[in-house]
Amino acid sequence: MVVLSVPAEVTVILLDIEGTTTPIAFVKDTLFPYIKENVKEYLQTHWEEEECQQDVSLLRKQAEEDAHLDGAVPIPAASGNGVDDLQETIQAVVDNVCWQMSVDRKTTALKQLQGHMWRGAFTAGRMKAEYVLMLAQTFHQPQTQICFSKNRGVRQRGLVYSEFFLLLSVQLVDGHFDTKIGHKVESESYRKIASSIGCSTNNILFLTDVTPEASAAEEADVHVAVVVRPGNAGLTDDEKTYYSLITSFSELYLPSST
Repeated sequence: MVVLSVPAEVTVILLDIEGTTTPIAFVKDTLFPYIKENVKEYLQTHWEEEECQQDVSLLRKQAEEDAHLDGAVPIPAASGNGVDDLQETIQAVVDNVCWQMSVDRKTTALKQLQGHMWRGAFTAGRMKAEYVLMLAQTFHQPQTQICFSKNRGVRQRGLVYSEFFLLLSVQLVDGHFDTKIGHKVESESYRKIASSIGCSTNNILFLTDVTPEASAAEEADVHVAVVVRPGNAGLTDDEKTYYSLITSFSELYLPSST
């Protein structure tokens, strides 16, 4: 087994999710289909709740910004003229969400609604997260923080209801970051993450399966390792040579704090 020694100055492990901690197939075959199959029921059930209305408001604002895009679906404001009008509005939200997903949009509005829906599904036991390997065993060191780089809602609940471990219950997860702090292919996002944690970018090790994200992190002076999982996008020969590669978190060696 190849062992990658983590630099002594690293005090924060920043983890991507899809393709890094969990199989990409779980996202494509379970998480995304759940949204498409259940978004209408979810909206009808939670429509009067403040959180749902905030989600819809954000989606409507995004739809206005997307009006110039081919196939974009507008979301009209409900006029309050009865059940039929409400159902038309809900259907517009459903159509907008499905359109965004069909063209692989990464908008904060879409991710926020998805996160709330997945959180509810995990809480109700309708879904279990397929997180791989024992992160707790690998990263359980007092001096090392663990942070995740996407979608607070689903990731938190997914970890709580994982079949493998209860990271949050033993307080091993110290933070979650989503697109509100910036996109993962922008180096400034990693500087903001470091600032919010209260450390230097050089104190962070970022694990990801996406090389443009790795490149952006490196530009911000973040340590990087690329995680190779079945189903992930292939790497070029140059990328295989340039980046430190791991296939399991157990291949990381974290120096002891003592």
